[in-house]
Amino acid sequence: MTILDQVSATSRSIVQQTVDKESVNYAMVTTGRYHVAVLSVFHNHAQEPQLRQLIKEAIDNLSEKTVKKCEALLLTGDAKIPSVRFPEHPLENRLDIPSAARLTDMEIAMILVNMHGASQVALVAGISQGYQLEIASELRNQLNIALDWGYRLQQLMLHRGWLPEMAKVEH
Repeated sequence: MTILDQVSATSRSIVQQTVDKESVNYAMVTTGRYHVAVLSVFHNHAQEPQLRQLIKEAIDNLSEKTVKKCEALLLTGDAKIPSVRFPEHPLENRLDIPSAARLTDMEIAMILVNMHGASQVALVAGISQGYQLEIASELRNQLNIALDWGYRLQQLMLHRGWLPEMAKVEH
């Protein structure tokens, strides 16, 4: 290796450390993997078929898709992928969980709304704090998909009576 090759390799390494390794994207990958694990458990607890379908969509089209896109873009920049992995929980058709030990569909839906809101904030932060346009563009696309998903979840909650009753708010 020539001196010029060594300088180029060192320069590339420094640039990679400061440019390619975005902490926001590491957080997206790690949090997305966590969401897949948690959403799988929620899917197995849920009784309502439409809620189960929405959870499956959140796993496939939101969490896993975002993780894969962020990982691919990080790999394109020669960045390392976070190594943390969460247990895999296979999706079951029906589990015989006693009702006293199972989360209700309303509880699951309320948790999902909170997760959804936090995820939207994280996506917006990733878009605004990132400096790689390809990653920001992918996160924006995922945000649009997530907003549609959240609307469908809230419509299901409205039609099933899972929204909390509040004074001066009519559903």
